[in-house]
Amino acid sequence: MSSEVFFINLRATSKKDNIQNKLRRLYDKLEVKNILAQNDITAIKLHFGEKGTNAFIHPVFVRQIVDKTKESGAKPFLTDTNTLYTGSRSNSVDHIQTAIENGFAYAVVNAPIIIADGIYSKNSIEVEINKKHFDKVKIASDIYYANSMIVLSHVKGHELAGFGGAIKNLAMGCASAPGKQIQHSDSKPKVKRKKCIACKICINNCPADSISIQDEKAKIDKEKCIGCGECISICPKRAIQVQWKTDPDVFLEKMAEYAYGAVENKKGKVAYFNFVMNVTPLCDCVPWSDAPIVGDVGILASFDPVAIDQASTDLIDKQIGNKDSELKVNFEPGKDKFKGVHPNINSKNILEYAEKLGLGSRNYKLIEVK
Repeated sequence: MSSEVFFINLRATSKKDNIQNKLRRLYDKLEVKNILAQNDITAIKLHFGEKGTNAFIHPVFVRQIVDKTKESGAKPFLTDTNTLYTGSRSNSVDHIQTAIENGFAYAVVNAPIIIADGIYSKNSIEVEINKKHFDKVKIASDIYYANSMIVLSHVKGHELAGFGGAIKNLAMGCASAPGKQIQHSDSKPKVKRKKCIACKICINNCPADSISIQDEKAKIDKEKCIGCGECISICPKRAIQVQWKTDPDVFLEKMAEYAYGAVENKKGKVAYFNFVMNVTPLCDCVPWSDAPIVGDVGILASFDPVAIDQASTDLIDKQIGNKDSELKVNFEPGKDKFKGVHPNINSKNILEYAEKLGLGSRNYKLIEVK
């Protein structure tokens, strides 16, 4: 059975057809109001962008989603989770400051910002899914407890996943830092001795009692360590290092399972918007934005995360590749553009596995909204 995916192009020749107004019509066509109850606390999940990047979803577009959600009687808040790596969004204070500097101030977007996993990514709920890689997944508390969710995703490339869209936004974006760690790698974290000050915060927060102080430095017992990543997120000096090495196909499957867990308690209460604009070769997590690999395509909306990602990648593949970009091959229409940037990653595998999990369907009907 196919899912409906609605689409607006980016052409505009009048005020009536500017992107803001077309986006509001797209919201209405999807009938998002039907999944929102009066006074629903609604998480609007997006990526605020790292300092230095500029390809994230424009705050003016986010404002349209916020206003339409308020018109439906719901109470929206903008949200994301803290990063696993060291950067401008690794704790809630820096994260909110970065969001404001990137244009997501209340005066612009008309909604508060709540970082869903707490100051140091300690606030999460274990959601039982009983799948191939995970029995339980760690989902940020404030996303879990929200009554409904609208997922706004900037579709772009990714160095480990090949591409990022709605599914990745759910998987990495709704997970606490320990959840991000376990998706990225089965390898255990290790201590960077030069940075360690033996403060014992990691010891006090390790659920497996696997950390001790030896020679005035923290030491992780790899036999006891369960790889939960709690020590990574809590270390004030970032002395405990993430191990990024992973099998790309396993990584994609793990993300699909986390995406499944992120919406497990919100069946019939999630809408998705994919912004296929500024299709950069890397994620908005890097502190720069390279030239887009194709021209801007449009904005898509659906209640099916698999269908909307499939439609997004299909539309991107139909474009002529930008030769003045990181794209090296597959410039012709119909060729896999993300494979042209990340040749060793079978990025579409995440769609196949997500469909097997029951997260959605790869079959879709694309409906253009005027």
